Amino acid sequence: MTNSNNKLTKKDFKQINIRNLFAIQWGWNYERMQGSGYLYTILPQLRKIYGDDTPELKEMMKTHSQFFNTSNFVNTLITGINLAIEEKEGIQAKETVQGLKVGLMGPMAAIGDSLFGSLIPTIFGALAAAMAIAGNPLGCIIWMIAQFVIVVFRWKQLEFAYKEGVTLVTTMQNKLNALTNAATLLGVFMVGGLVATMVNVNISLVPQIGNVTINIQNTLDMILPRIFPAAIVFSVYKLLGKKKMTSTKAIFIVLVVSIALSALGIISK
Repeated sequence: MTNSNNKLTKKDFKQINIRNLFAIQWGWNYERMQGSGYLYTILPQLRKIYGDDTPELKEMMKTHSQFFNTSNFVNTLITGINLAIEEKEGIQAKETVQGLKVGLMGPMAAIGDSLFGSLIPTIFGALAAAMAIAGNPLGCIIWMIAQFVIVVFRWKQLEFAYKEGVTLVTTMQNKLNALTNAATLLGVFMVGGLVATMVNVNISLVPQIGNVTINIQNTLDMILPRIFPAAIVFSVYKLLGKKKMTSTKAIFIVLVVSIALSALGIISK
């Protein structure tokens, strides 16, 4: 059983957050992925809850070293809930802890990676890139502020999840679903905006049939402006869906094709 006097403090939360920020991926492997990193992150607190060299500590260390993999941006939400349960129930909460980790790591991975791994970098990266192209140093500052806010969010969520405990899963379920759907929709709009503003490729080929000169780019713009950049992005998207195709290979293909077509005078910026 646990010692009820061994409550987690702000010092414990600080230690967990530091270990989480720098060491959650330590020991990553294809068998258990973040399992060993997760155990290392909370090991001092497990010792505080169960005591050193106790059978309960050994059992929970085995439990927390099992397969675990979720988004680095929101993983401490799961950590906080788990520690709150273990602090209250001790070894009796083993099955509950295992179930929560398995049940939450998938949804949290989708939410965290969508918001902090894709949406925010896309939005602020586009702003920063556009400002950098225009020679405005404010773009770099905006990007740094965005990253700082993400780190602060990761730091604060642990104690919040610990205080809320299991109720966080039920009270925020609908809100998280709505947030994920909104983020997905906003991401689609952002990708469309980036295609129109950042992919600057024009067809420079102007064939002449008899006395008639055909400006292909102007003709395409009359049908649908920026249709050629959209077609390029769609082609790369389809290319990435093929087997054994990686983003690195796709980048090299785009570079080689772009250089060749530009040398032939078919496309230009």
